[in-house]
Formats: sequence, C-alpha cells, structure tokens
Amino acid sequence: MNAPITQDVLTLPRKLPDSARVNIIGLTRDQLREALVAAGTPEKQGKMRVGQVWQWIYHWGVRDFAQMSNLAKDYRALLAERFEIVLPEIVTRQISADGTRKYLVRIAGGHEVETVYIPEEGRGTLCVSSQVGCTLTCSFCHTGTQKLVRNLTAGEIVGQLMLARDDLGEWPVPGAPKDETRLVSNIVLMGMGEPLYNFDAVRDAMKVCMDGEGLSLSRRRITLSTSGVVPEIARTAEEIGCQLAVSFHATTDEVRNVLVPINKRWNIATLLDALRDYPRLSNSERITFEYVMLAGVNDSDADAHRLVELIRGIPAKINLIPFNEWPGAPYKRSSNNRIHAFADIIYKAGYASPIRTPRGEDIMAACGQLKSATERGRKSRAEIAAEVG
Repeated sequence: MNAPITQDVLTLPRKLPDSARVNIIGLTRDQLREALVAAGTPEKQGKMRVGQVWQWIYHWGVRDFAQMSNLAKDYRALLAERFEIVLPEIVTRQISADGTRKYLVRIAGGHEVETVYIPEEGRGTLCVSSQVGCTLTCSFCHTGTQKLVRNLTAGEIVGQLMLARDDLGEWPVPGAPKDETRLVSNIVLMGMGEPLYNFDAVRDAMKVCMDGEGLSLSRRRITLSTSGVVPEIARTAEEIGCQLAVSFHATTDEVRNVLVPINKRWNIATLLDALRDYPRLSNSERITFEYVMLAGVNDSDADAHRLVELIRGIPAKINLIPFNEWPGAPYKRSSNNRIHAFADIIYKAGYASPIRTPRGEDIMAACGQLKSATERGRKSRAEIAAEVG
C-alpha cells in the first residue's frame, strides 16, 4: 500500500489547520458517518463511504487518503482537507529476553503511556493503557504510584493496537496469499489506568477493534480488567460485551481496603453481587479473578478457602499472579511452594487456578510494573535533589 504519491495529489486544496481537521482514528462507524456527511458527503452515500474509508484504515493500515484508490480523486482531496489519520507516537521500544515488547507511547499534549506486547505460542496479547496514570493507588501496583493526568481518547486507545501492528509488520499485503495468523490476537485492558473510569472512550475504542471489516478482534478475545467500579459493570456487559477480569487480591474487606482502596467505596459483597449477573448479561463463559500473591499478606490456606467460598456460584477462573517487585515496593512475592499450595486448594474446589508466568520483568513490563519512563525520571531527579538538599 506504499505506492508513490502521483502528481495529481500535489494539487490538493490547502488543508485546514491541524486543530480544525478531524482525526478519524477512534471514531465509531456512526460517528464517522456523521463527520463525513457534515464535511459534504451526500447523505445517501454516507454508509458506503464509511465502509470504504474504514477498510482502508483498519484492514489495510493505510494512513494516506491519496492511496485510497477506489475513491474519486476529488473525494480523496475532500478527505485530506477535512480529516487526518493520526496515531500516537512510539518514543521507545524495549524487547525483553522472553520476547515481550514494551512501548513508551506519546499522546497529544506530550503525555506518555506504556503498551506491552506479549508473544505466546499460538497467540499474542497486547496490554493496552486507558489513562495516563491512575487514581486507584493500589498499594502493590507501581502504576498506581503515578497520579492521574487524564483519560485517553478512543483514538489513543485504538492507536496503541495499530502501532503494535505497525511494529510487528502485521497489516495484510495486497495480492499476497491470505494469512489468518494473528500476531496480536488478544487485547487486555490491563495497562495504565482503570478502564471503567474512562468508560465511553474504552467502549468506542473496543467497538472499532471488534468491527469485523477492520481490526476484527472477537469480543471473546478482549478482556477488560477492573478493580471493581461497580456501577459500570452492567454497562460493560451490555455495551461492550467483552470478557471481564477483576483485580480481587484479597478475601477480607480489611485486607482489600489496603491493597485495593476502591474497596472502601464498593466492598467485596457489593462487588460480587454485581459480578454474578455479568456472564448472563454479556454472554461470557466466566469471569477471571486476578489475585496477586503477596507473602504473608493474602496467601494463606485460610485465604484460599475463603476465596473459594466467596466466588461460589460464579462461573470463574482464578489467575494467580506472582508479585512483580519494583524499586521501593512494600511487599514480597510469595514463595513458589506457597503459591502452588494456594493453587491446589482452589483447583480441588473445582476452579481453574493457573499461575501466571511473569513476562518482561527485565524491562519492567510485567503486571503492575508499568509507569511512564518520564514519570520515573522525574521522581528519580526529585529524590536526588532531596538527598542533596
């Protein structure tokens, strides 16, 4: 799709200033249709034009209106005058010894977030951020030590997937044999931020990602992770319908209040009540309970037995996550023997209890370790200044 730009493209009308042009990335089909009609597309052509532009951008990965060869030249000129196709920018890319890739991504305003690609046998998972920073201050999570700056737009969320596909060379090549292999086959909204505190943008971004004529990721291959924003859980089932993961991490309110402070607002009982309806509302098979293993905090046999009782009646699996330590972390990882004993209790109670293999620890890309490099740098300089003072 990288054909040279022909001479006729040089006669395009002068573009509007960047601030006046509409970025197409992240617009839903309905939003794109409204924008195209507002820009002069005849009402009767709206649906057709959306389909054409959509396929060029999200199936073929084209970023230049001039290359959209099934559109008339004057219409391509109109698009170039009124619209733009802009993605976030990759600032740095780190590749772990295990193949995990961590991208530091710059968005509008110069803010930065991190996105992680995790290759596995037969699949590849992209961990996407939804906010710059986070408001939740979960005490075991490095990301939670960075204050919330702002929500990401739908375009900035979709853009993370498109950047990863760029880096992995995953866009189809015209004329080449069809290849159904997907390097990015799954998305997890488990990066920086709480997705349900940015619900509208996350919902619209996932509509774009799930569209069968573009990026075409099944809703069953998208997992949204929440710390327990109870009022938005039913909306997630009804308006997104993706898989749900819950950052649970404790079996008593006393402990969860410390580990996941949102529990003070919506406690374990309230959260579980909201979760019981999710599989039915979303047509999901089960909910994933994420449980980070912290030595001497939440990893006893009694915790395992309580966990089983709490989730009884909810179709579920429990992902046990060995704590990924970070500089200054107040916790230690549970021993392998303790983790396996905990998992065995859950398994014997009839629940899948996989132990997550930490990925990308050498580049601080593992679960709970994400924090923008510039934020780490600012903190480091501040600490140095304080020591000198």
